[in-house]
Amino acid sequence: MRKLIRSIRLDQSDSRIFDRAAEPGEWAVPGTFVFLALAPEQASRKEKLAFASGWLGCDSFGHCTLVEVAEITEADHTALVQHLARHLIENYGAPGEAEALSAAREEVSLAGSLAAEHKIGTMLALGREIDEQGNIREAYRLIQPYRAEEHARIWTIIEDEEGDTPLE
Repeated sequence: MRKLIRSIRLDQSDSRIFDRAAEPGEWAVPGTFVFLALAPEQASRKEKLAFASGWLGCDSFGHCTLVEVAEITEADHTALVQHLARHLIENYGAPGEAEALSAAREEVSLAGSLAAEHKIGTMLALGREIDEQGNIREAYRLIQPYRAEEHARIWTIIEDEEGDTPLE
């Protein structure tokens, strides 16, 4: 088993901010290739948001704000690379199957390298910007989960004499 990233949706915001939202549980990649021909001055607000923070889901080819680390079987990994390669040929003009497979392997490999150093269930976010030279820069960050046990307890459950369990 390998590690890879899957889309995750904590609320409905992705369906409101992106033209197409990735479905929860889709295998995902950074997907920066989607934006290589994007003219920022002509991009819609939703395209700009997808550029700035969107991971690419590999089933719907929609975007998501967060991904989580998960395990992927070798068979699913191979199928993912082939599916992404077909998408590159059909939608991005990849010159041939060999080139599309190479690009798809590279994209999935990048996603795998981001997942490799983290525990299963770890959430990641992505940020993109265009630098002064016109190059796309990406930054990845770990999303720290909220831990209720780190906060003070505000009540205690105690048994009373009659067997009820009122709050104290």
